[in-house]
Amino acid sequence: MIKNPSFYTVIIGTELLNGRREDSHFKFVNRELRKRGWEQKANFVIKDDPSFMRDVYELIKKDPTSVMFSFGGIGATPDDYTREVAAEVFRNGEMETNKEALNMILEQFKESAYPHRVKMANLPVNSKLLKNPINNVPGFFIDERFFFTPGFPQMAHPMVIEALDRFYPKNRKKHFCNFIADTSENYLIDIMKQLPKDLEFSSLPKIEGDKKTAEIYIADYDKEKVEKWCRFFKEEMKKRDLKILKEIE
Repeated sequence: MIKNPSFYTVIIGTELLNGRREDSHFKFVNRELRKRGWEQKANFVIKDDPSFMRDVYELIKKDPTSVMFSFGGIGATPDDYTREVAAEVFRNGEMETNKEALNMILEQFKESAYPHRVKMANLPVNSKLLKNPINNVPGFFIDERFFFTPGFPQMAHPMVIEALDRFYPKNRKKHFCNFIADTSENYLIDIMKQLPKDLEFSSLPKIEGDKKTAEIYIADYDKEKVEKWCRFFKEEMKKRDLKILKEIE
């Protein structure tokens, strides 16, 4: 388990990019992470292209705090590349027949498991399994960090919940200060520049007709730090005769 994880999602599916289907994974993962006090660092929606998949996995692997959920491509059809690419990136290309996965597939499909379905038990070496509540064909994970699930939401989403509940159930409480400034961002930039770089900060502008506002968000795990810099921001606004339109709880 990574102490301070950075969560990534990789959603593999040409059918999403050409409009044949719509994605449901991104919102689901966001919701489940937020329940536990986490959030995503990045989301990739990519084609079923093994070379590009390899590049994306390598990029995520370079982050020492990365935790990844990859959706799609673990089946037995010719365009299912995920198992092989995962082995290349995370296990130097080494694969093996996972006996537990093989037994599950044989139990589910009997004779019809051959010759194709049994290939889904060929996984990167030392992979562990994720339960599939629909047809018993498991997903898998590597090093308690890199999780690989089917593209079908009914199968994949319970696997994500299993992984989070098991390895990343709860983050420390994050404290925040959130309010709407009754002014455009332009008049707040000099204040923003004085905030410490390690403080989580965002400004979201909004325009309604001629009225411009900015939603200010300051957050950190240190409550006193958030209170200090929230107070600073508001005091600096007051010095400039800028008002707060609304506090957001």
